[in-house]
Amino acid sequence: MKLRVASYNLHKCRGLTGPHAPERNLQVIAELDPDIITLQEVDFRLGARPEALPRDMIEEMTGLVPVQMRTTGETSLGWHGQAVLLRPELASEAVMRRLPLPGIEPRGALALRVAGLTLIGVHLGLARSSRRQQLARLASKAARLAGDAVLLMGDFNEWRDDRGLESLGSLRVLTPGPSYPAPMPRLRLDRIALSRRIELLDSGVADTELARQASDHLPIWAEIRLP
Repeated sequence: MKLRVASYNLHKCRGLTGPHAPERNLQVIAELDPDIITLQEVDFRLGARPEALPRDMIEEMTGLVPVQMRTTGETSLGWHGQAVLLRPELASEAVMRRLPLPGIEPRGALALRVAGLTLIGVHLGLARSSRRQQLARLASKAARLAGDAVLLMGDFNEWRDDRGLESLGSLRVLTPGPSYPAPMPRLRLDRIALSRRIELLDSGVADTELARQASDHLPIWAEIRLP
């Protein structure tokens, strides 16, 4: 089975400096045409953390639907600002779990089980010490799923290739290319980690003119084949 997966930090749909324009982000997602996409910063940060990405626009503009789960608040789309969209035909069999993570800042990951794949969407902390703790916990969970096809993807907030990712030694870490800051991408903050059972067919960064305007991150994507 082939799947096109993607990850995108929306930066609350404000582009680099504003204004709030979620239709741009949704157009970028539609052009990516993923089967599954993990999203970060889908909610505003303060107060009740209302959705920055309006849920009533998602399916109409992208053909995707959000995975149903218990969110941060009554008006939130995600949990810790994270959500997962997928094709409606996959949604009926999808099972979502929330994974609290350690660290200085409140963080969490989303684990989605669908089509024989365990996909973990992440938005790791700003401090490397926290990221190491978070990745160690996620790697431990991935190890317990050793018989499965496991994929971690999201905003790792790590710009180095030679440190901070030590816990992922059992996985293949893929960095498709520079994704931040979107107008002039230099840092490879967004990454994918795959278990050995997943075949990587292709990957890349969606570096388009619209994507450079829609967020401070560019989306990353991969085409995979499951065992």
